[in-house]
Amino acid sequence: MNGKKLLIIILFILLAALYFHFHLGRFISLAALKAHREELSAFYGSHRLATVSIFVAIYVVQTALSLPGAAVLSLAAGALFGAFMGTVYANLAATIGATLAFLATRYLLHDAVERKFGDRLEKLNRELEERGINYLLFLRLVPIFPFFLINLAAGLTRLPLRTFVVGTMVGIIPGGFVYCNAGASLATINDSGEIVSFRVLASFALLGLFALLPVFYGRFRKKGDGGNP
Repeated sequence: MNGKKLLIIILFILLAALYFHFHLGRFISLAALKAHREELSAFYGSHRLATVSIFVAIYVVQTALSLPGAAVLSLAAGALFGAFMGTVYANLAATIGATLAFLATRYLLHDAVERKFGDRLEKLNRELEERGINYLLFLRLVPIFPFFLINLAAGLTRLPLRTFVVGTMVGIIPGGFVYCNAGASLATINDSGEIVSFRVLASFALLGLFALLPVFYGRFRKKGDGGNP
């Protein structure tokens, strides 16, 4: 590993260590958001551009470093900016942060993984190059795996950057809107776990299955053609 990559890894570890050492997570919590909502709203009323810029920057850093707090930040977006604009700002920030995590993982680790597991991953990589948008939409819509884990794992594959960005931006809209809409009624929320009900999860699962329909159709057609491409 060259010095530049090692320096980036050390920087990421240092930033994450500082976050946990100074307990910065206490500022990105539901309790803190509810306690300081009036002050934050007042600041937004006087400094709209600065508030949006600071919010987006915090969300980008949180997502890029795979730190906890995304759900609370989405609630904060709804509480400060309303359900619609909150979704827009949260989506933009989450997509940028996820893309940075994706690119960092690809730059730092992809070559090493390709050298060691390239042959075993070849089939997966071909599938992702062809239908990656469908798989990514499914993973973004259906919360089976943690958001940050998808960012990191995708960077180890040959999933095209454009596919990752589009799939992430589109795939997180429903979930983001649910949290931002809940944040607009922040006073009624006592725990972030109350937001996503079984009905909401079932709806996301259904959307995810729709995203996979082209994959199922392609496999069915290939099987009907006797396995010929």
